Amino acid sequence: MHIRRVVVLVIAMVLLLCTPLARSTTVRDACRISGQGVSVIQGLGIVTGLRGTGDSGKDLALALPLAEVLKNNGLQVPDLAALRNSRSVALVMVTCETPAEGAHPDDRFDLIVTTLHSATSLAGGELYLSPLTGPYRGAPVYAMASGTIELDDPTSPTRGRVRHGAKMIKPILPPPVGDIFDLIIQPRYAGYASSAHIASRIRDEYLLRPQGHDDLDPIAQALDDRTIRITVPPAARARRSEFIADIMGTAIDPTQMKLAAKVIVNRASGAIIVTGDVEISLVAITHRNLVIRRLVPPPEPTPADPIIETDRVIGIGSGRPRDRARLDDLLNALKQLNVPVDEQIQLLQMLHKTGRLHAELIVD
Repeated sequence: MHIRRVVVLVIAMVLLLCTPLARSTTVRDACRISGQGVSVIQGLGIVTGLRGTGDSGKDLALALPLAEVLKNNGLQVPDLAALRNSRSVALVMVTCETPAEGAHPDDRFDLIVTTLHSATSLAGGELYLSPLTGPYRGAPVYAMASGTIELDDPTSPTRGRVRHGAKMIKPILPPPVGDIFDLIIQPRYAGYASSAHIASRIRDEYLLRPQGHDDLDPIAQALDDRTIRITVPPAARARRSEFIADIMGTAIDPTQMKLAAKVIVNRASGAIIVTGDVEISLVAITHRNLVIRRLVPPPEPTPADPIIETDRVIGIGSGRPRDRARLDDLLNALKQLNVPVDEQIQLLQMLHKTGRLHAELIVD
């Protein structure tokens, strides 16, 4: 049964790769409008219901002024003085990210809650109603926060999440878009080839429309590797929202952006993601009892000089007469030899350090 499930999964993945995508990549996927970024609101809060893992009596005394402020604003707060010795209460920092598109009253977003003092775990705790403000002094209250705390990572019990715990009471809106505005390319797509391609696609798409021939000034110009200047044509200024929607919905081709090869490693999960064009230069790797040598091109076996396969040595050939091979070949060889993922990551870091790994290495 297990083997059958694996086979079905592999077939499904192959079919997915072979099937054309239902939607193409658009400008919206790769860019954002300048000034429209994620906003962070924050505040201090009190978590109750902890089972002996809250702040000590000394630290809890620091929460008394906050409790008084909350009471003065009409919020019900437990008697903290009576809870000093129970370690059932903790003073916490509460933060919330609102999306780049803005937030309106009654919208709800997740909260991140972290301890400030000696509390050792927030498991099972309840966040009392807490006001969230902007990062500057005198900022208004934008949202109220409350709810049951969940631990994202049991190994980090002093950090928790309250799902949909923030309720907006005041809007946070992006600045209005003028006749001239900039598109900012997301860092993962940054590059001069990317900005040139996106600007070209926007211009080409606009020229295909009947009104596009009436405006002589280019509506999209690449300023640098991450910035594209957009000029709203006079004919489109009366319908600015529709024009912006058309611009952001313009299809782009990531293969034309000439993006840098990347290797992304996540230590916690042991995952290694490699783009298909990552290569390594001529290198010999010695690792404990493991020796891997890459031959380019791989030699042709003869009766007098056959290729002998062993469990310790694996030849990695590129299949073409170049002085490089694909990183996938190396990773597959390491997998065949049952090299642990942690040690594979160490080898990748060493290859990158020596300049033999021709890709950007990102370790999370």
